[in-house]
Amino acid sequence: MSGLSARDIGHRVVVRHRLPGGQLTDVIGVLQSYDENSLVVRHSDSTPYEVRLGDVSAAKRIPPMPLRPVDVEQLFLTTALGRPAAETVYAGQWLLRASGGWTGRANSLLPAGDPEMPVSEALKLAETFYTERGLPPLALVRLESPVAQEFEQLGWVDARPEEADTFVLHTTLDLVNAAPAYDVSLSDKPDAAWYETAFEGTPPPAAPAVMEGAPKTAFAAVELDGKVVAVARGVMTGHWLGVDAVRVDPAYRRRGLATALVQGLARWSGQLGGRRTYLEVVSSNVAALTAYENLGYALAYRYRYLTVGSR
Repeated sequence: MSGLSARDIGHRVVVRHRLPGGQLTDVIGVLQSYDENSLVVRHSDSTPYEVRLGDVSAAKRIPPMPLRPVDVEQLFLTTALGRPAAETVYAGQWLLRASGGWTGRANSLLPAGDPEMPVSEALKLAETFYTERGLPPLALVRLESPVAQEFEQLGWVDARPEEADTFVLHTTLDLVNAAPAYDVSLSDKPDAAWYETAFEGTPPPAAPAVMEGAPKTAFAAVELDGKVVAVARGVMTGHWLGVDAVRVDPAYRRRGLATALVQGLARWSGQLGGRRTYLEVVSSNVAALTAYENLGYALAYRYRYLTVGSR
């Protein structure tokens, strides 16, 4: 008897089992798969370790790894790669993104890495890029970062002073991949019902290109009373799971549906080598922020949009 089941997939476990020579050894990691014949434990370096159930002498779930400090620079770029714009042009390592004006993230400069030119020149290039596309020049910048300070010194100002900061939260996958309280369906391509729930009607023209543009994507949905009432999008970038486009029908809120969506996507990610997860939430959305913090998410950084000041 292994002491585990398929419900433990995605959680850290320790499995004591017998080697071919007869000696006992332990393997510790995240349970990646489980069936009637064997289980697979994924080590911290993502190496899978398969054990036949007949060789297991004892196994149990163990506490998750403590949340380690995040590499903010890496995560900053990861979030962009997880939701690529319809069009991306590079200024050195900086990303100039355009998607017909739909969402700030998909229509803003991401100053990640080295622009390989003076910042003033890179910003002039950005102004030209967005002007040619009939879009306002925007830059997504981490608050209190050296880049943000340099932009402000060069005359860029808050583009949306009336809006709250956006928080980027992160945690280890172990903390968020418990079995969901609802059945969460996953698809590699969203259907009409998914889009209708996500957008309350017809999605913007650029939405499919942005939402479906990443290589490893899953679209999660929960159906109740014969209709889709909650949706979310998950994307894998390296060992990171990004969760976005979370929306619950107003008539079904405060039932734990957003939590179930995150958990369903986390379990999907765990089988693909996922180890950490991030999501974004506006700081004024107290209900969502509380729900995510209760799941174990913590603040990585805050960002705002800057634009060219008056001259």
